[in-house]
Amino acid sequence: MKMKINKIRLFPNDNKKSKGIEKVLKEELEKNNFQICEEDFELGIAIGGDGSFLRMVKQCNFNSDIYYIGVNTGTLGFLQEIKPEEIKEFVEKLKNYDFKVEEIGIQETKVETDETTSLFYSLNEIVIREKDLNTTLITIKVDDVKLENFVGDGILVSTSVGSTAYNLSYGGSIVYNTLHTLQITPIAPLNSKVYRNLLNSVVIPENKLITLIPNQDERNILITIDGENNTYDNVTKIETIVSKKRINCLRLNDYNFINIVNEKFLK
Repeated sequence: MKMKINKIRLFPNDNKKSKGIEKVLKEELEKNNFQICEEDFELGIAIGGDGSFLRMVKQCNFNSDIYYIGVNTGTLGFLQEIKPEEIKEFVEKLKNYDFKVEEIGIQETKVETDETTSLFYSLNEIVIREKDLNTTLITIKVDDVKLENFVGDGILVSTSVGSTAYNLSYGGSIVYNTLHTLQITPIAPLNSKVYRNLLNSVVIPENKLITLIPNQDERNILITIDGENNTYDNVTKIETIVSKKRINCLRLNDYNFINIVNEKFLK
């Protein structure tokens, strides 16, 4: 069932182009009797590139009770569906409830150290490296069954949505964005007579817990969460899973994931 949309919050990037598009969008929305507000809104609209969309969702604390969409003023804009020249058409479709909603899975990660436990969510991925960017030695388990003892530059664990982001740069697979999966992708794994590592990514279903345990001598870890770096000392383990929480992305009815992949990466 589609939720009533009346109140909308805009999340523009700080650059000049995005501010200009914000003004145009605001005028068009208000002309069609939508209310622009800062709180208690039903729809968040990011204006910028994919980073703007990530910041919006994080700022909203991955709220499942609102819709999210984006206007692309960046370069690739994989998460930003609406083009600036389509604003008038988009507002008209919004007014007539001519859209669909896709439920998108997000990632829930717990980091345990000798003294603390931290919990956070991510939309795209987490990247795990040794704190000083030395060789990362880490045991990877899925539901407490060992997958491998990884040795290399690092490990990336991405969501389905994040499969087309950083994950793709390291040779990971593209996963349809409405599948709720995690993908373990190695970053520069070592392979020799001494070390044997998987060279390809592994896709894990939503109900499986991924546990990463640092080597006892390499427990100071750098974790990048949707592009933001965090360091943790004396890490005992990192657990990550597809969260039971979801976010709802508003899509125009002609949105097609395969077409988006073709348009963004092949044309």
